Amino acid sequence: MKRRDFVRKSLLVTGSLALAPKIIGRELVKAKPKLTILHTNDTHSNVEPFPLNHAKFPGMGGVSKRYTLIEQIRSEEEHVLLLDAGDIFQGTPYFNKYGGELEMKLMSYLKYDAATMGNHDFDAGLDGFLKAHQHANFPFLCANYDFTNTVLNGITQSNVIYDKGQIKVGIFGIGVELKGLVPDEKFGNTVYLDPIVVANEQASILKKQGCDLVICLSHLGFEHAEGIVSDRVLAKNTNGIHIILGGHTHTFLEDPVTETNLEGEEVIINQVGWGGVRLGRLDIQWDGKMSAKKTNLEVS
Repeated sequence: MKRRDFVRKSLLVTGSLALAPKIIGRELVKAKPKLTILHTNDTHSNVEPFPLNHAKFPGMGGVSKRYTLIEQIRSEEEHVLLLDAGDIFQGTPYFNKYGGELEMKLMSYLKYDAATMGNHDFDAGLDGFLKAHQHANFPFLCANYDFTNTVLNGITQSNVIYDKGQIKVGIFGIGVELKGLVPDEKFGNTVYLDPIVVANEQASILKKQGCDLVICLSHLGFEHAEGIVSDRVLAKNTNGIHIILGGHTHTFLEDPVTETNLEGEEVIINQVGWGGVRLGRLDIQWDGKMSAKKTNLEVS
């Protein structure tokens, strides 16, 4: 073979190998399917960053900074979900002025994939939530609030399913007991259903629909006194839930925690405080089993 032909063919082969998957021995090495989950909770109408002289969170938070961080991650990762665990409303004059309309518009602009309702999301009443909701282009998931006899009938849904690459993800929402926490007139004829019973039902439904990964958006709170259902109690008394992303107690977890469910499997629980000063991040790899890299990011 002439030297010129040999060099040309060698270059072609080398280029092909560079583009091919790695081969060790005779086995093809494939990357595990990956999903990046980003999440917030208890943002409480904090549209702007905290003041620079704030005692705890100087200059932190704000929708603009959150947007920049989210978009950076989206540019780096192929499959991303953005979720919220409730208490979107109440806490700044923006809510007093616009009744939640601005918060819904901004979350839509940030391209949230789903959210659940917290107790403060009832502060404008059911009619107020309905009015603000028209500006949301993402679903609100409320599996244990029965809105049948209210103006929110058909407005929320129990769960949603997303196909993210090779991972089929089922998400449902669970809310806190409203009686005694929210004035009766604010939630009207809403019927509260047992969160543990409903969570087990939802996990089973999503599993039967072929979901690999099941996520619960919870506004129960991370941990309470004995006898009150929290995220930790929910994890221990259910099957089929892989991840609980929580809110309500404004708990700043430095790292997500795990609990063991009824089948002896680990459930990841995370919550990122309040006010939008942190963005939760879970990088999930899936090959029939879940492995996770867990990071909570400051929005600054």
